[in-house]
Amino acid sequence: MFDRALKTLRQYHRLSQSDLAEQLGISRSYLNEIERNKKEPSLDILTRYSIRFDIPLSSLMLFAEQSQNPTLDKARLYVADKVLKMLEWIAEDDNDAEKTPLERSVHTY
Repeated sequence: MFDRALKTLRQYHRLSQSDLAEQLGISRSYLNEIERNKKEPSLDILTRYSIRFDIPLSSLMLFAEQSQNPTLDKARLYVADKVLKMLEWIAEDDNDAEKTPLERSVHTY
């Protein structure tokens, strides 16, 4: 879920991987690997996310904690998942708003 949270955060702010990678001072390929759960972001990278998006590092750590600790409190896991789904829905809705009516009517699955 950590990879999903970081990707959703980027998409919510309408940033490309290239733009965010540049802002974080990392390569786009490294960012891509983080978002695909191929690499674990370091505390330094998470701190950069926290500063860039002006959110507490503890909020990012909640998602990291969940992915490393499957016995975490079920209520916290439920809330974390719902927050991610809500952000994904908002990001998707924002992307749809930029499309023409014809583009909105065509779904690609």
